[in-house]
Amino acid sequence: MTIDSATVHKSATKFTIPESLWDDAFASSFSPAELLLYRSNLLGSDLTVTNFGGGNTSAKLQAADPLTNEEVEVLWVKGSGGDIGSMNLDGFATLYQSKLLKLENHYSGPDDDDKMVSYLPHCTFNLNARAASIDTPLHSLLPFAHIDHVHPDAIIALAASSGGEAATKEIWKGRIGWLPWKRPGFTLGVMIRDYVRDHPDVQGVMLAGHGIICWADSSKDCYEHTIQLIADAARYLNEKLGQAPAFGGTIVPNNPDRRAIAAELMPKLRAFMTSDRPKLAHFSDDPETLEFVGSSDFERLAKLGTSCPDHFLRTKISPLTLDPERLGDEIYLRSSIEDYRKNYADYFHRCAGPDDPAMRDANPVVVLVPGIGRITFAANKSTARIAGEFYGNAINVMRGAEAIGSYVALDEQEAFNIEYWSLEEAKLQRMPKPKPLAGKVAVVTGGAGGIGAATATRLLSDGACVMLLDRDDIALSEIAARLTGQFGKDSIQTSVCDVTDETAVTAAFRSCAVAFGGCDIFVANAGIASSAPFEETTSALWKKNFDVLAEGYFLTARSAFTLMKQQGEGSMIFIGSKNGVAAAKGAAAYASAKAAANHLARCLALEGAAHGIRVNTVNPDAVIKGSRIWDGDWRKERANAHGIDTGAELEEHYRLRSLLQRDVLPEDVAEAVYFFASDMSAKCTGNMVNVDAGNAQAFTR
Repeated sequence: MTIDSATVHKSATKFTIPESLWDDAFASSFSPAELLLYRSNLLGSDLTVTNFGGGNTSAKLQAADPLTNEEVEVLWVKGSGGDIGSMNLDGFATLYQSKLLKLENHYSGPDDDDKMVSYLPHCTFNLNARAASIDTPLHSLLPFAHIDHVHPDAIIALAASSGGEAATKEIWKGRIGWLPWKRPGFTLGVMIRDYVRDHPDVQGVMLAGHGIICWADSSKDCYEHTIQLIADAARYLNEKLGQAPAFGGTIVPNNPDRRAIAAELMPKLRAFMTSDRPKLAHFSDDPETLEFVGSSDFERLAKLGTSCPDHFLRTKISPLTLDPERLGDEIYLRSSIEDYRKNYADYFHRCAGPDDPAMRDANPVVVLVPGIGRITFAANKSTARIAGEFYGNAINVMRGAEAIGSYVALDEQEAFNIEYWSLEEAKLQRMPKPKPLAGKVAVVTGGAGGIGAATATRLLSDGACVMLLDRDDIALSEIAARLTGQFGKDSIQTSVCDVTDETAVTAAFRSCAVAFGGCDIFVANAGIASSAPFEETTSALWKKNFDVLAEGYFLTARSAFTLMKQQGEGSMIFIGSKNGVAAAKGAAAYASAKAAANHLARCLALEGAAHGIRVNTVNPDAVIKGSRIWDGDWRKERANAHGIDTGAELEEHYRLRSLLQRDVLPEDVAEAVYFFASDMSAKCTGNMVNVDAGNAQAFTR
């Protein structure tokens, strides 16, 4: 079962009014469990309804007990860590409802919240391995068949405003109740259950600082009830937003050069963040963010931090704000990050108890710059992007909350208790170990070719993000589509770039800095090949080889070197050739240009060492299979030079002339590139590795 997962984006000044997308014809053949999934996917695919990973849905369904074969009531509820927008049926935890109701025998008060979570596995139905979330009691303790608990911006704006309770009464005339802040868990479930028991006519409950919970007798009715409540809140807030400028009005205009400024700023910030691994960045200059960071109320509201637990678990309690007039001052930037880390450590020590987990990474996640936009940093690109989206949600919440009163952030201690909750810590500890290249950014020129694509695949498979450069936009798009399908959209960017065009090269590396925050690995691979007797080598052919293989390597390496120098480290890998170290008959232009590139690598190794930049070369030979170069004139030219056929005979010739008599494939070259890109070669620079199946002429001396 699939539905359109396109998200609905929010206006900078108004809340989008959601509409029901339920399709009776589409859902007509679904089982009760499939209807729950359909409802969940519909809710989660719309950012006006709930953010990524946020919210949970449930249904109490009848099923045959696998032991007794008797019909029992089973609670289906979104499992821990899932996303209702993209989950499948296996994303639901299933639990015996009768056992869940008996858990209250073990509950004696709020101090038991963590203990109660440990009982949930004992209620598992049919050995379902999906862990139940901490919100399970919110669904099990209420008597209703279908329940939604979501965190849409319009609802959180009410929940996080001093005027929220009054607005709730005004909008719904008592049909929706109100409860004060309480962190998720068994106690909150008891509070909601008791409130509904005492107010039997309510159709849902607003949870201060948290969201809304509502219910109905069928999946369709529950979905449409949820959509209607969000629409009610959005319409109400939109009326209020039209009465005064958002956030007190604009005082800092949008900078028209903001993306270029971000490209200069992001590698510097990334370099100043002390961490075991480099961080990846995400930049956004969406209208919501620009409206907020340029406003009169920006500094006041930013200091308050986010309110909804879903938000600050992704963003930290507050962002780092920077003065747009001082972005060129590296001392200021470094000290700003140092001050943030110190303030975060102070917050930790004020709030931490003896049994709390150790302090985590103190670097900022969200960096806000008036006139420029929002930059978010995390261990991987998708997390950085999602953190930015969550802060975008927080901005919308603050806008709406201020329109009906004053924005109310969580108490510092409450925020800490959520951030360092032992259950959240356990979730972090269950996360898989990062891959060796996690946090690294690679730029690969000639990315649409055989060696380029194989190199990108190898680096991506071990956790790197990759920017592919190539002048062939069609081939580049095809490779990018294939890699995106394999590794996801967040890890891959492309730029159509002729490496002989200095302006295009500069723009491509600027795009990489904005896309990921910098460059840690550079693979100079874009190439051509030509063959001609020396006397028939024209000056145009000579220049063409040197333009691509010498100047192209120079221009791209210079841009990479500049970024790596800012970061204090990096690895540059030149794709050379056997012909760069061994004379080649009938290929003077190609071999000479490759030799020039190889020597450039050695020069850069000398200059880069002081800045932590390693530069090494991989020399392939006769990479015929999978090569775009060998698909063209080069194949005919080399076959003619050897007096053989262009087909299997040519491949056999090159295979048999090697010492090992084996084909050299793009993937073989990619393995050597990976070695130089990884920490396995941390003490290697100025080296050459031949990947040629053995060629005595090319033995390095």
